[in-house]
Amino acid sequence: MPCAFRPAWKRAPSAVLIGVALVAAGCETKPKLPPGAHPVVTVAPPLKSGAWRRIATDADEDRLARLDSAWQQALTEAGKSFANEIRKEGALLKPHAALQRPAPTPGSYNCRLIKLGQASPKTRAYESFKPFFCYVEVEGNLLTIVKQTGSQRPAGRLWEDDNPDRLIFLGSLTLGDEDQPLAYGDDPKRNMAGLFERIAPFRWRLVIPWPQSTSKLDVFELTPVTLQPEG
Repeated sequence: MPCAFRPAWKRAPSAVLIGVALVAAGCETKPKLPPGAHPVVTVAPPLKSGAWRRIATDADEDRLARLDSAWQQALTEAGKSFANEIRKEGALLKPHAALQRPAPTPGSYNCRLIKLGQASPKTRAYESFKPFFCYVEVEGNLLTIVKQTGSQRPAGRLWEDDNPDRLIFLGSLTLGDEDQPLAYGDDPKRNMAGLFERIAPFRWRLVIPWPQSTSKLDVFELTPVTLQPEG
């Protein structure tokens, strides 16, 4: 019901009149909805990225946010002397080559690492390493990746992201004869964060921007082993 004000004075101080005006404005009735209409509150679904962002360190989240810059700088530096090598790799070294359905099938994979860009003037702008074996398995409702051989063995989990064409990798680096990988976050100097993408049928890549190593960008290629182990 609208409020009515009948002041008993003829002339009032301006401050009093302003106060009366504000109270009167607060007493205005809200507009009525049409018959049969009801107010609706829409709640947006939770972001998928919320899960991995709650775990990722600020430093790693910043590295992922600067992925485009890592690609640009790494390819520019490597392209000065290794343009042919980069071209031969095709989609593996193209920044925007991700395809739909990035999740890999659990099993054994042939993995290969290419390092791009220089972390310091003394390092090479392009390095390609011999293939090794890695394994994708299911852990709860997440996929994990573990490098099985070598003195430096990345291991971590894959998380869903708001971009459906990629998964987020958060892991750590296992060194030497260590039996078990460190949990992500246990040692910030060993943390690894990257994007996992499918770039062709039966071909995936794990891209690590600004790794804590000798490069500006690490790119792991994964292709399934032809004869998968039984069991």
